[in-house]
Parts: sequence; structure tokens; C-alpha cells
Amino acid sequence: MSKPRARDLGLPFAGQTGPLNAITDVAGVRVGMTTLRDPECGICTGVTAIRPRDDAGLPVPVWAGHYALNGNGEMTGTHWIDDAGYMIGPICITNTHGVGAVHHGASKWMLRQYAQFFDTEHGWAMPVVAETYDGVLNDINAFHVTPEHTIAALEAASFGPVAEGAAGGGTGMIAYQFKAGTGTASRRFVIGDQTYTIGALVQANHGRRADFQILGRAIGALMPLTDPLPALPQKEMGSIIVVLITDAPLSGLSLRQVAKRAAIGIGRGGTAGGNSSGDIFLALSTANPGPMPQHAGAVLTKTEINGEMIDPLYMAAVQAVEESVVNAIVAGEDTPSFKPAGHIVPGIDTAQLKALF
Repeated sequence: MSKPRARDLGLPFAGQTGPLNAITDVAGVRVGMTTLRDPECGICTGVTAIRPRDDAGLPVPVWAGHYALNGNGEMTGTHWIDDAGYMIGPICITNTHGVGAVHHGASKWMLRQYAQFFDTEHGWAMPVVAETYDGVLNDINAFHVTPEHTIAALEAASFGPVAEGAAGGGTGMIAYQFKAGTGTASRRFVIGDQTYTIGALVQANHGRRADFQILGRAIGALMPLTDPLPALPQKEMGSIIVVLITDAPLSGLSLRQVAKRAAIGIGRGGTAGGNSSGDIFLALSTANPGPMPQHAGAVLTKTEINGEMIDPLYMAAVQAVEESVVNAIVAGEDTPSFKPAGHIVPGIDTAQLKALF
């Protein structure tokens, strides 16, 4: 039986969600996962794959912007996103030492998915691959993740509900010293006379228990640490990856501003973005589909939300990220540690959390 989500516990998050309260509420967005678990062999990891467009043959650019609150981590492809304002292909999230294998797998998948493009042109694959460190629960130095696991996650990507907690790349992740991992949420918002959707997906592996808050309540003080493992080290050493996708028409510059709002969303949970944490955010818009720039005319015509009217989108992004992190934690279950062995990283007590609200 699946665990309840945060709203099922009565946590009164603000804002109107989409029907699934997930990143897949944005039309055309698919999520797939490969989850690898064998605690006796030190395996507790995986791959999360996000496909923002259902394109094939010839890739269709997705407008993009990125922001790094703290750069102690990796998200490939962002130099080009910063220069071009768009990307093609998937976004994948895994563990720190799995980046190379996942990049290899995602590139191979792109060669098949966009066969016409790569067969007829001098195309190059530059997928976005991000990571967080799962070495407490997983033997990260054993390189369990392979290119084939990435391809499997991409092929499994679907439009429906998204698994949370110990799923995909989030399988071995810890947040605020609770078992956490993958989390998602969505918001609907109105600008002018049009309703849009924004969805968030996080791989939450950050935060110290003492700092943890939910909707202003000091959860860290109300649910203190009981096992010595989660208390070590004392400083924040995890990371969080945030992917935001919207159907609102935005430029690469505006999307960078949206990506920045993820910092406010995770900050509501109490983190200050510690020096040893990689807090890296990506924002995408699926609006304004069109050909690759080299196949377009000399002048591009696109629609874009007026920056003076964009505040409802910013608030929706903050709310979706905040709730995604809590969903990742609420889905967590007690998990044995790998390094050091002999401890349990606890899932949050959902009955106690419900009682607090």
C-alpha cells in the first residue's frame, strides 16, 4: 500500500494543483524511472528521466533557463542553455558517480529517438544530466548505474502519476536527515485571461534536521534525531536538483528568473543552501514549439508573458517546489545505511506529522 502524500495528511499548502499534483500535469511531459535496490549488495540508487516533449525524428527545442544557488554538484548541458536559451532531449537525474553512464545512455537514446536528425545532419547530443550524492545508503563507488538503466527509464516514461520517495534517482537520497528522494507537485495560475500550469520535480538530498520546517512549523525541533548516523556530519552535505516545467510562453531569460524561485521554494523548508550542497535548478517552457533554429527563418516570432505580469507564475513555482520537497520526505521509509553500516535512516512518522497539523 502506497504511503499518503503530504496533502493527504492535511498539510494546508497554498495554491491550486493540477489533477495529479505532479510535473506530468503539464501537457506532454513524461517521467520514467529505473530503481535499483538490493541492500545486501549495497545497491540503493537509480535513474529518473524526464521527457518534456513527445517528439521524434527531428527534435523540437524546449526553451530553458538554469540557476545554481550553490554549485557543489553537476548538471550537464547548462553552458549551452545559458547561451542559447533552449535545449533538446531529456533531463535525467541520478547519483554523483552515475553522471557519465547516464549521459552515455541518454545520448544513445537521443541518437535513436532523433534518428533522422543525426543521420542527415551534423547533430550533437547534449542531454541534461544532474546528480545528488547517495553514498550513505548506496555503494556509490561500485558504479551500479549503467547506460542501459538510463535507456530503460527513458523508454518507461509515461504521462501518469509519478512515484515519489525511494524511486529512480531518488532511491538512495536523504533530506533533513529523513529518508527522502523524488518528490513532485504542480500549480495552476492565471495571467491575463489564460490559465497555465507549472510542475516541479525534485531530487531531495539536502538539509539538516535542526533547520527543518514545514509551513512555518519547526519540525526539526518536534521530531529530533534519535540515531547517531543521521547526525553526522553536522554540516549540510547533500544536494537538491529541481526541475520546473510550464506551458506558459517564456524566453530563456524569463526561465532563468523562474529557476531562481526554486531557491525560495527550498528555503521554505529551512535550508540555507550549505557550502557542501549542490543546489541546481532548471526551468523549461513547452510553449512556442518550432523547428531547430537552423531550420527556421531569419526572424523568429514567439509569444512571451510580459515580465510585469509574471508574479503569479513565480508564486506558483515557489509553492510547487516547497510541496515537492515535503512529498519526497513524506514518501520515505526506514532504510538501512551502507556507509557506515548498521544504522537506519528513518522515514518520517506520518501519523505524528499529521497530528501536528
